[in-house]
Amino acid sequence: MKLVPLGDRVVLKQLIAEEVTKSGIVLPGKEKEKPQQAEVISVGPGGMVDGKQVEMKVKPGQLVIFSKYSGTNVEIEDEELIIVKQDDILAIIED
Repeated sequence: MKLVPLGDRVVLKQLIAEEVTKSGIVLPGKEKEKPQQAEVISVGPGGMVDGKQVEMKVKPGQLVIFSKYSGTNVEIEDEELIIVKQDDILAIIED
């Protein structure tokens, strides 16, 4: 099944939280906070959204940082995804 977002929406797959910090401290399951980093899975077409022209600036495969409490969580074929508006994406991670 393929999830195709509409308008200025983007489908993200959140990255897995690390179990050990960079300094070597092991975090128990409850204490782990999911990182606000994700991979872009699919991107809507953009176009006219709420009366203004929206150009999509992200593309599938990019890594991004998104707002902490944004989007809608969905589960498709046992995979957790988040649908957010492009405005909720704060930055693109580049190498």
